[in-house]
Amino acid sequence: MHCLRLFLTIIFLAWNVSSANAAPQRPNIILIVADDQGYRDLGCFDGEEIKTPNLDRIAKDGVRATSFYVTWPACTPSRSSILTGRYPQRNGLYDMIRNDMVNYGHRYSEVEYALSPEMTLGMDLREITIGQVLQKAGYTTGVVGKWDGGQARRYLPLQRGFDFFYGFANTGIDYWTHERYGIHSMFRGNQRTKEDQGQYATDVFRREAMRFIQDNHRKPFFLYLPFNAPHSASNLEKDSWQVPEKYLKLYSEPKSKREEIRVKYMAMVTCMDEAIGAILDQLKELGVDNNTLVMFFSDNGGGGAANNHPLRGAKGDMWEGGIRVPFIARWPGVIPAGTVTDEFITALELFPMFVNAAKARLPKGVHYDGFDMLPVLQGKTKSSRLEMFWERRLDRAARVGQFKWVQAGKGGGLFDLSKDIGEKNDLSAEKPEVLAMLKARFESWKNEMDAAEPRGPFRDY
Repeated sequence: MHCLRLFLTIIFLAWNVSSANAAPQRPNIILIVADDQGYRDLGCFDGEEIKTPNLDRIAKDGVRATSFYVTWPACTPSRSSILTGRYPQRNGLYDMIRNDMVNYGHRYSEVEYALSPEMTLGMDLREITIGQVLQKAGYTTGVVGKWDGGQARRYLPLQRGFDFFYGFANTGIDYWTHERYGIHSMFRGNQRTKEDQGQYATDVFRREAMRFIQDNHRKPFFLYLPFNAPHSASNLEKDSWQVPEKYLKLYSEPKSKREEIRVKYMAMVTCMDEAIGAILDQLKELGVDNNTLVMFFSDNGGGGAANNHPLRGAKGDMWEGGIRVPFIARWPGVIPAGTVTDEFITALELFPMFVNAAKARLPKGVHYDGFDMLPVLQGKTKSSRLEMFWERRLDRAARVGQFKWVQAGKGGGLFDLSKDIGEKNDLSAEKPEVLAMLKARFESWKNEMDAAEPRGPFRDY
């Protein structure tokens, strides 16, 4: 009997050790992306103006990354990299899908719009999205919000690896009418819908995200939740900074037009933050909070109403303010709470991280430009990213180690980001050998992109 007890004790202890060392079960994954969020416009990023208690909660429960970059300083190409894990220059969606006639106040008819770039262009169908990989691995996948990968049926989420879609597929809408310069643009699945016309878009996305989670929380799910907030509305006649009155009342009365825009922007952020808080509470109520990886960042730097301090520049720029964005993530028991990392990481790291967390496999024969950054977020390892490159038409930038080179219409130079995050001190004359090295690395990257298997919709091949 004594021997039997000893044997059972050994088995029990061995099982406990094995369980403690085992990898966590496959998590639910919620990826939240804001539109034009300022670098300092979160409390957890030292912002003092905007009320963001729920986003701050994510940072408190997890990690805040201060050197996180996106692949382009505006929405469409940046979001293409989120979905594919590849540079925009490699996946083919390296510029905006946008009708420029709206710049001149043109209102499209249905016939005109059907033939326009916004309706006919999209992500190359040969590209494999993270939705397709996770769906194949047994995840239920959903998109709620701004798709921005093409809105012809062949480009919509249901054809690109997602089981559920509610949102819009172009670059922006009016928050209340859900129109894009006169064309109704909200979709449920593959069909345009006016069921929620007149309801504020952020509130609708909150409802649909929570409905998706409620319906699918009993098995692993992936929810891609790209808000259009706090981007201004896409309209011609009305105020473009749109937000329900109750959020405006949280802030002081503005004293000028400039202050009015800033206050409305802040209220839009707070509205989005409240929606995120409702989702966090729902995860806890459903008992899946501890096994859900939640991430938040912005698709590019903040625009004119945002605060990107201490970074230079804003959306559209190759300066840090256009491409370095706030990033926070939580996964209880896996990512240590209340931590900060300044390691060099990017949106290209998301795809491999999700695949590994889901115990899935990267598709064979596809070149990915990132790595699994979970150990970096956990503080276990240094980032393996040594360099990053950006190109927007004639504007170029490269970061290699601590050094950053910018060559753009708004200026340029060589900067040491370890000492000069605001890119104020041009070292081009002082360190010509470093400048030459960064330019050479950019050219090497450019040659690699040009030699990659061509993808549409813009490339000539």
